[in-house]
Amino acid sequence: MATNHGRGIDDRAPDDPADLLPEESVLTLDEYLAMHAAVGNRTRYEILYRLIHGGAMSPKELETALDIDDSTLHYHLNKLVDVGLVEKRQRTERGQDGLYTYYRATVFGEVTLTEGVDELIRGEQEFDGLYDSSSDV
Repeated sequence: MATNHGRGIDDRAPDDPADLLPEESVLTLDEYLAMHAAVGNRTRYEILYRLIHGGAMSPKELETALDIDDSTLHYHLNKLVDVGLVEKRQRTERGQDGLYTYYRATVFGEVTLTEGVDELIRGEQEFDGLYDSSSDV
């Protein structure tokens, strides 16, 4: 049986979660959920974490930082790009003949990570207290 640990039921909450979105929402509920699902994978979480906390990085820099192979990295980068958490950018570097490719987190990526998973991790002590089975209820 689920217990309510101090969180009241919000009578103002809509019956349909999609109704939480503003009328002119940029994204659909499914798109927001896809973003959260994408960072549910450890490799994708680590890629996004490094891009947010370390800034834009090239695929080679990410491969080295994460110690993963090129094909695995690109598979996960493509997933992050597809859901809008990361963007792929290209520019010409001075002294190079070709394009330099790098990836950076989008604002959606930053918010999804810092206000989502990272916030859950930071709140672990609070959650431990809420769900401590040894305490009297």
